[in-house]
Amino acid sequence: MTLARCSALLSIALACLLAQAAPAQPSGEKTLAVARAPAAPVIDGRIDAAEWAVATVIEDFHQVEPIEFAAPSEKTTVYVMIDADNLYIAARMRDSQPDQVAARSMRQGEELNDDDVFGVALDTFNDRRSGYWFSVNPNGVRRQAIFQNTTTRNFDWRGIWHTMSSRDSEGWVTEMAIPVKTLNFNPASDTWGINFRRKIERRQEFMAWVSRNQQVNPSASGTATGMTGLNQGIGLDMVPSVSLRHQRDFGQDRSRDSVEPSLDVFYKITPALTAALTVNTDFSATEVDDREVNLTRFGLFFPEKRAFFLQDADIFEFGRLTNAGNDTEFSGSSLANGRPFFSRRIGLSGSGAPVDLDVGGKVTGRIGNWNVGLLDVAQSAYGAVDSRNLFVGRAVANVLEESSLGLILTNGDPRSNLGNTVVGADFLYQNTRLANGNVIEAEAWFQQSRTEGVSGDDSAYGLRVGMPNEAGFRAGIGMKTIEQNFYPALGFVNNAGIRDYTFETRYTHRMDGYLQAVYGTIDVQRIELLEGGLQSQVATLRPLVLESSSGEQLELNYIASKEVLYEPFEISDGVVLMPGEYSFDEAKVAFETGGHRALSGTIRLAQGDFYNGERVNIEGELTWRPSRYFSLSGQYEYFGVDLPQGDFVTRLVQVRTDVAFSSRLSWSNLVQYDNVSEALGINSRLQWIPQMGRETYLVFNHELEDADRDNRFRSANADVVVKLGYTVRL
Repeated sequence: MTLARCSALLSIALACLLAQAAPAQPSGEKTLAVARAPAAPVIDGRIDAAEWAVATVIEDFHQVEPIEFAAPSEKTTVYVMIDADNLYIAARMRDSQPDQVAARSMRQGEELNDDDVFGVALDTFNDRRSGYWFSVNPNGVRRQAIFQNTTTRNFDWRGIWHTMSSRDSEGWVTEMAIPVKTLNFNPASDTWGINFRRKIERRQEFMAWVSRNQQVNPSASGTATGMTGLNQGIGLDMVPSVSLRHQRDFGQDRSRDSVEPSLDVFYKITPALTAALTVNTDFSATEVDDREVNLTRFGLFFPEKRAFFLQDADIFEFGRLTNAGNDTEFSGSSLANGRPFFSRRIGLSGSGAPVDLDVGGKVTGRIGNWNVGLLDVAQSAYGAVDSRNLFVGRAVANVLEESSLGLILTNGDPRSNLGNTVVGADFLYQNTRLANGNVIEAEAWFQQSRTEGVSGDDSAYGLRVGMPNEAGFRAGIGMKTIEQNFYPALGFVNNAGIRDYTFETRYTHRMDGYLQAVYGTIDVQRIELLEGGLQSQVATLRPLVLESSSGEQLELNYIASKEVLYEPFEISDGVVLMPGEYSFDEAKVAFETGGHRALSGTIRLAQGDFYNGERVNIEGELTWRPSRYFSLSGQYEYFGVDLPQGDFVTRLVQVRTDVAFSSRLSWSNLVQYDNVSEALGINSRLQWIPQMGRETYLVFNHELEDADRDNRFRSANADVVVKLGYTVRL
């Protein structure tokens, strides 16, 4: 599909979208005056009438999905108070079928996708661009995030707050205490953005106090006044921790024991600006990555999971070059291609092995109308790479009503001794207040790298315009160019010397009933070499996607691909594809059951051509949750490839178990195997979190390999870590 044809389709989609009738949405902005708490309520998951007697009460919720602004099926009552130290929120979720409330997640840190949930959005600067998200399920399992790019939430952020929930004959109840010390805010303003959202999982029903375009985020929220007299103390958090580690290298037949103390310090220079210091940083308790089998020519993008880098990570986001929140069929790694800063480049070698960080400092927050971020890390020497200082600076000015203009600078290469610098600028436009509830967003960005010994062809730039509407028509079109020598040493580039065009459109029809949504999509990506010629083209048609009110989903896909190889490509051991142009098609069907069920699962089947041969893809996942205290899930991915150059099969197997003794003590296990690396990995984590900021982990990792591929696995390495951390807040 040509770019001109994509543009024509986009114009038609936008014209149809703008012609839609306006939804019956409430007029005016919602505001609440937050009551002052005479005394701190006991956070025990039971609303005591005397404790919450003076609280501001909110009850005017409306449905967000399936039909925005329709009356909700159940009543929700929210109570809000504040004192010098905490924002207090309680909520009563009434349910006419209390025994049907979904509450299967019990382990802290678990996703709450399959549970009933109550959530709070806080826009502490009232700028409609940034903020925090706090949510909880009926078991008191917490889930928190920071908003990135207004609409995307980063759930890897860890902020200290407290909550308890309980169930009764009327539904369920939750209480929250959110310390003001956890938040950045403007002390000169008494107004914050605020919103509340509830999900009833078994009906796939979402309801909220305020919404726009079926979204609940900083751009779609009400306002809370009375946010004054807040006490952040001296604004100092100290997090000392110690790790006791035993490591065993079976290949070298040697062991090592170590005691590794570390310290993280956070100091609020102002209520809106935080300085962080990390010494002898330890990431031993960080969750392991999910494995992926890669049948493309380009590297994969894995998310950051380390707490130090996640603190205020939204400030360092650039140009919406992220795979987070991706609801298209484009590869997440392709969407992230060209990022000037990707924190996983720090403290990890090219092979993924940890590299020591001696000390790191960070300043993030707001100065006037600017969001600022400064990061400097001293990385230890490893292999042939000398110890180095790595620096990132980011400044973003809020402009217009919901837009921003930013600059970024990075310096240093964590994986070589060559000098490297990147400078860039980006403009993000957003307007969520168009007629008929429509939304438009756009981004334009430019970057220039300077690498020692390299000159010319070292810039990157991009432009995109989209209307990401949740109902009716949505559409977007974009282009980005990554020149051959563009090298952000602290960023992410997996494909250079290319111009990447994308086009997407979708039409969604929502309804009230068992069948809740019907939609179809077209996603087209075309990547051309800057020196001339096509590299890749993929057009994905999803003619029919059905979603039910109980969470079932049926999806049909047709994918038409074209790949041009300019040099031999070894797609598997001994299987080499020769240069040439390959066109191939594939059909896929997927079915998913509601995740709130005791037994749930997903299956995806795909078959079709693959380069000059054929491919069969089978993916399945099955989860069994007999109670909230135990879950067992298995995932299997199979690719059977039949090519004239040779046949091969790839398999990826994952098995997870979670045992939750309570919402504070849990034991998680993950076993992963793939036949490409012939490696079997075992990760076992016992975590005790009596209170946020006080954590103990016992982590066991064991790697086994079948190096000679005789189906006999031998231990390669193992380690056992005990980590204790305690937050002291002054």
